[in-house]
Amino acid sequence: MKKSFVFAAGIIALTGLALTLSSSQVTAQKKGKSRPLTTAQLMSGLVKPQLVAIQGHAGGEKTPEGEDGWKSLTTSIALLNESSYTMMEDDRCPDKIWADACQILRKATASGLQAAAKKDAAGVRESIAGITASCKACHTEFKYKKK
Repeated sequence: MKKSFVFAAGIIALTGLALTLSSSQVTAQKKGKSRPLTTAQLMSGLVKPQLVAIQGHAGGEKTPEGEDGWKSLTTSIALLNESSYTMMEDDRCPDKIWADACQILRKATASGLQAAAKKDAAGVRESIAGITASCKACHTEFKYKKK
């Protein structure tokens, strides 16, 4: 039950972040200064699909199936890690809350990559909790708090 809640909370958090980022509340979150990719596109095209893929491979009580499953899981975790850097580049980052959330995401995905290298599904599940915590950190400030 708790693991289902974590999965649902992660999906809700990412969906909320994508919606929040498409609003005009925080200009720096709409788009970088020189690159065309909007933050909403980054979230919906990269972050959310990779989290969903990670949870599909190792969420709940799941264990990735075979070598291909572990490779796919590792790729998704690595892409999510890379997104933590992209979210900070090109003046996308509006404040310390955003920067701290990216750091949480970076640490959680690094931990997930270490667990995946050992084929430790439980360790990957622990990293999912950190990943969703990074989503919540931004959502608490930018979605749930009235500015």
